[in-house]
Amino acid sequence: MIRIGVISDTHGLLRPEAVACLQGSALIIHAGDIGSVEIINGLETLGPVRAIRGNVDRGAWTNRFPDHADIEIAGLRIYVIHDLKALDFDPAQAGFNVVISGHSHSPKTWRENGVLYLNPGSAGPRRFRLPVAVASIDVAKRKTTAEIHTLIP
Repeated sequence: MIRIGVISDTHGLLRPEAVACLQGSALIIHAGDIGSVEIINGLETLGPVRAIRGNVDRGAWTNRFPDHADIEIAGLRIYVIHDLKALDFDPAQAGFNVVISGHSHSPKTWRENGVLYLNPGSAGPRRFRLPVAVASIDVAKRKTTAEIHTLIP
C-alpha cells in the first residue's frame, strides 16, 4: 500500500499537527494557496512534494509551481487544480483516477463516474467555522481510499 498525503490552503502556516499527519507519505500533494516557500521547504523534510499555485500565491517564489498538475503514481493518474470550478474537461474521459482541489477550505471526498474527488480542506489559519484538516489517499492494487483527517474541529 502507498499513502499519498494531501494538503491545501496553508496560507503560510504549517501546523505541527499537519506535519505529524503527513509523516510517512510516499508523496505529499499541496493543492495551492501555499502562502510562502517555507511551507514547501517544511513539507520536503517529510518526503517528495508536488505543489501547485493557488489564487493567493504571488511573487517570484511561485514561478516554480504550475497552475495545475498531472501526476502518475502507483498506476494512478491524479489531476491537481486549486479551484475545482476552473476544471474545464471531463476527468473520467481524460483517463484520470483522482482529482484533487483546494480553494473552498471545506474538506470533502466523493466519487463521480469512477473518479475520486478530494478536497482536503484548509490546513492553515481557520476560516469561518470550517475545520482545519488534511487528507490522505491510500492506494492498494490501483484501488483508492481517501480519508479526511480533522486537525482542529
